[in-house]
Amino acid sequence: MGRKWNNIKEKKASKDKNTSRIYAKFGKEIYVAAKQGEPNPESNRALKVVLERAKTYNVPKAIIDRALEKAKGGSEETYDELRYEGFGPNGSMVIVDALTNNVNRTASDVRAAFTKNGGNMGVSGSVAYMFDPTAVIGIEGKTADEVLEILMEADIDVRDILEEDEAVIVYAEPDQFHAVQEAFKNAGITEFTVAELTMLAQNDITLPEDAQAQFEKLIDALEDLEDVQQVYHNVDFGE
Repeated sequence: MGRKWNNIKEKKASKDKNTSRIYAKFGKEIYVAAKQGEPNPESNRALKVVLERAKTYNVPKAIIDRALEKAKGGSEETYDELRYEGFGPNGSMVIVDALTNNVNRTASDVRAAFTKNGGNMGVSGSVAYMFDPTAVIGIEGKTADEVLEILMEADIDVRDILEEDEAVIVYAEPDQFHAVQEAFKNAGITEFTVAELTMLAQNDITLPEDAQAQFEKLIDALEDLEDVQQVYHNVDFGE
């Protein structure tokens, strides 16, 4: 796997920090999760996942509280959850998840981002079958063997445990997200460098330099769209 999740997260956070877009996206996602159930993370597992992710990106408490209060206040604002699939240069694959209150606008914007940056949209299912839904949780201060022992004591069997840079990254089934975190918390670990529910490519590809530059422009264009929450792909940027 070896996606170097800390580097990817830091690069994205650094890019988004300048525009505060990452905070706006989390605000929207927290609101939607809270509206779909109780606005309480202890009884709303989807909300709990979003809040854990927001914590690793240092989303300000004011942003989180505002989104929760908006949900509690009975706002009638609604969003559709959409997924788009497409292709970039040299057979690269991309999945785009969006939350939108204007489906036509979002579809048009996503299509334009693809076509203007050397890509093209695919039909539903054309790409997603090459990705696996995955929980990715990272911690520091432990070795891979120590993490394995913690998970074994909690009777949790995950896909993989890898040491990446100074962190240990656990790759697990999506429904193990909370169980893995609870196992760590029971072991006295409360800070996570990564806490994501993602779509992980079954096989990464490496692009030649010119194609990679074009692909990065495509990813940047998609991530810059207001309605886009997450972008997944199968390209190894070789951090």
